[in-house]
Amino acid sequence: MLYSKSISDELLKKLDPPKGLVRMVLDTDTYNEVDDQFALSYALKSPEKLKVEAVYAAPFFNANSSGPADGMEKSYQEILKIFSLLKMDTAGKVFKGSTGYLRDAQTPQPSPAARDLVQRAMNGGPDPLYVVSIGAITNVASAILLEPAIIGKIVVVWLGGHALNWPDTREFNLEQDPPASRIILDCGVPLIQFPCMGVTTHLATTVAELDAFLAHRSDIGTYLTDIVRSCSNTSAAWSRVIWDAVTIGWLINPDWVPTQIVPSPILTDQITWGFDSDRHPIRSATFVQRDAIFTDLFRKLTAPESPV
Repeated sequence: MLYSKSISDELLKKLDPPKGLVRMVLDTDTYNEVDDQFALSYALKSPEKLKVEAVYAAPFFNANSSGPADGMEKSYQEILKIFSLLKMDTAGKVFKGSTGYLRDAQTPQPSPAARDLVQRAMNGGPDPLYVVSIGAITNVASAILLEPAIIGKIVVVWLGGHALNWPDTREFNLEQDPPASRIILDCGVPLIQFPCMGVTTHLATTVAELDAFLAHRSDIGTYLTDIVRSCSNTSAAWSRVIWDAVTIGWLINPDWVPTQIVPSPILTDQITWGFDSDRHPIRSATFVQRDAIFTDLFRKLTAPESPV
């Protein structure tokens, strides 16, 4: 589909980094590994910049679940656990997502999360709602299928796919639900894409660093350190990428995650990137200032916890 210059100009405005307080929802497969817990905690502990209106549990299927529905349920419970550790209230903020992936690009997977996103986007006023997706993007694509008008009212911030110069884009979030991924890339929704291999791989930490700057300084700091420790190995040079926190770092300070405007890539049947210069623009990350993000994250997650 070709997009007119007027549509592209409007998209470019929405792709500018946000100014002021950001209204956002977070769509997360929180129990998938360890990085979603960091991203969720970081967002909730950044009220000076981020107003987290809702958190949605996304489906996932790997060794930590028996299927997408079980992955979503475990993620839902993990979201509640993070809120509890931060002594924050979940009332009206946490929603279950889809129990399966999209069968095709025309049929949504309705869920409380998708319905809440539609309602929140449509009733949100003039400022866009930032939809931060750090898992399979099923819930967000379903909301767009349920109500396409939200395309003009949201900005999607998605950790999905690999760098645009990578030989494939077989990344966990994207590859779990290719129809949903294609919807996000093809529909013209304002999209900020954070590739994994080649970009967010820079945001790595170690157990030693977490022990030095995060553990035993707060309940959440100790929990996050412990879950990273639980998946570490005995290699002296072992490190863990905290992929998902990159999205939060960009929302807080876009200078920490340089980006560029590019035509939206095409997701091929071979799960590689295809390119067409006539496609609508998106913003794609090219690098990560890992020290700046971790410094801010450690400071916030070791600050005194107070009920919210």
